[in-house]
Amino acid sequence: MPLVVEGVGGNVVWAGERLGLCDGASRAVGTSVPCINLALINNMPDVALKDTESQFFELLDDASDGLLVRLKLLSLSQIPRGDLIQERLGALYFERDYLWNTRLDALIVTGMEPCHSDLRQEPYWRSLAEVLEWAKENTLSTILSCLAAHAGVLHSDGIVRNPLPDKQFGVLEVRKVNQHALTSATDEILRFPHSRWNDVRQGALTWSGYSILTQSAEAGVDLFVKRIRKSLFVHFQGHPEYGTSTLLKEYRRDIRRFLKQERQNYPSMPRDYFDATSINLLSDFRTDALSNRSVDLLARFPEIAVSGSLRNTWRSSARRIYGNWLQYVLSRKTETLALAASSAAARANDMSVSSKIN
Repeated sequence: MPLVVEGVGGNVVWAGERLGLCDGASRAVGTSVPCINLALINNMPDVALKDTESQFFELLDDASDGLLVRLKLLSLSQIPRGDLIQERLGALYFERDYLWNTRLDALIVTGMEPCHSDLRQEPYWRSLAEVLEWAKENTLSTILSCLAAHAGVLHSDGIVRNPLPDKQFGVLEVRKVNQHALTSATDEILRFPHSRWNDVRQGALTWSGYSILTQSAEAGVDLFVKRIRKSLFVHFQGHPEYGTSTLLKEYRRDIRRFLKQERQNYPSMPRDYFDATSINLLSDFRTDALSNRSVDLLARFPEIAVSGSLRNTWRSSARRIYGNWLQYVLSRKTETLALAASSAAARANDMSVSSKIN
């Protein structure tokens, strides 16, 4: 089944690499196959917003395995946007307050670019906290990605993130440490992209009731969960949704910031991501950049040569975990509907018996 994106201006179907209006959208919406209603709150900065859309569209479409996934896009208005992105938000995205009057099965919240070390000082904090409170009562499960995961544990349990000495950057190996429906039928060793300057620690999480599902000595905690009220909250410190070239694009952006003197140190290369030839090309570019720190040098960045050798070594694991998550949401939805139907039948029977007695 296609992934149907239910935008402000109508339904569109994700067709591999693009969104398009087509007959499949109306046919899919009217079908009787199992359906999951999701919302994606995309809080990524303008430069990454469309790429983030595509990453989640592709992964959800790939992981759905015959399920109909109907997805609504939302964004927090407190995040500053340029004119072009504002136009896209107006065409595809609902306002955050749309949540209060709709029914969803699950929610995904992306990270966002912070300006303060204390996330509670961010202009979007109150709005995000209200979303998290809503999700606890009104979703079957909620995924919090990267910085959104840090915000979630801070809001719910007061767990603060810890700054790292350098960016945790690259494709890192993690090991399954607990059995859970989300990691069912996955390998014992998984590889996922990470891109973060902060960390939440295992001790604080387990003390507050979170279950750690994957972790490693190098990456720390990767995937962890906790049931909060009616919803299973799923937290990723990494980025299983990332596309093949996402880390390369982030590395180039970090280099650009160095060349524009917006950061002091030359960025570390993402680990376990490039082959030997690419590492040599990028190391030569680093040497040139350190001796000639000019943004004009970026025109010689070997992006095309490097991108051709990249391999996505995490897609199968990401597909499995997100597929497990969708199946979990579907099973919870089925249970909830069956319980509601049973309760309604019991009430109707009680009313019938009462009427006969009277």
